[in-house]
Amino acid sequence: MRSSNPVFSRRGFTRGNDYAGFGAQGTQGVPGGPQGGNPYAQAPRNPYDQPQSLTAENLEQAYAAPAAGPAQTGRMTIDDVVMRTGITLGTVVVGAVLGWVALPDNTGLAVGAALIAFVLAMVQAFKRTPVPALILGYAVFEGVFLGVLSRAYNEAWQGAPVQAVLGTMAVFAGMLFAYRARIIRVTARYQRIGLAVAVGFVLAMVVNLVFAAFGSSDGLGLRTGPLGIVFCLLGIALGAFFLSLDFKQVEDGIRGGAPRRESWLAAFGLTLSLVWIYLELLRLIAILRD
Repeated sequence: MRSSNPVFSRRGFTRGNDYAGFGAQGTQGVPGGPQGGNPYAQAPRNPYDQPQSLTAENLEQAYAAPAAGPAQTGRMTIDDVVMRTGITLGTVVVGAVLGWVALPDNTGLAVGAALIAFVLAMVQAFKRTPVPALILGYAVFEGVFLGVLSRAYNEAWQGAPVQAVLGTMAVFAGMLFAYRARIIRVTARYQRIGLAVAVGFVLAMVVNLVFAAFGSSDGLGLRTGPLGIVFCLLGIALGAFFLSLDFKQVEDGIRGGAPRRESWLAAFGLTLSLVWIYLELLRLIAILRD
């Protein structure tokens, strides 16, 4: 799998000097397993390991020492993912509060913040390793965009942002439960179908935007009326799909021994997916209440 977020990035986890994409689907006889070229199947030799002479003193010290856990060996844990995700989402919230309270109601300002956030996200997406400054910079500008946009929606449809936030939390909780209970299984076929639908969805939105810019104000009508409701529901479903891929990425990274710094990539992907879902819910609520 090449991507698990709305910008179709090349995110993946690393182990040692290797690059791990999203191919990990299991362990035996399937793509991503040992026979499928999983970079986690065999750890590279640690260049810092130095041979030591085998003596009775060394053996005694080895048996007496407690076993090293992931935190001691520098591997990613679920706590790392939760903490980095909390920091990233918290930064988005701070930016949103700034955009809502302190900045003027300016469409150009919101569009500018969105473009900067998009550029930062794309730069990070094509980097091999996570850069926390890029991720947090994206979170700030994305938050500003969401704050200005949400205030405009709230003025037109009172309470719509709060409903969208609650809906986003519900989608996240539902997908996490479905993934943990194995109601949803992230297989290779599941990924191919979902990503194909996502590409078609994005292309349709681009065409609709072009028609809206150079033709009618509603474009092809994909964002208004009954057809808009259908596309909003499809967008929310795709956001849930991205979340399932993010969960799979985190699970495979922890199991494969990804370095702790890769938790920033997990936080980045989860934030992208949640922002995607929030925007689709915001649009859906506006259409239903219009």
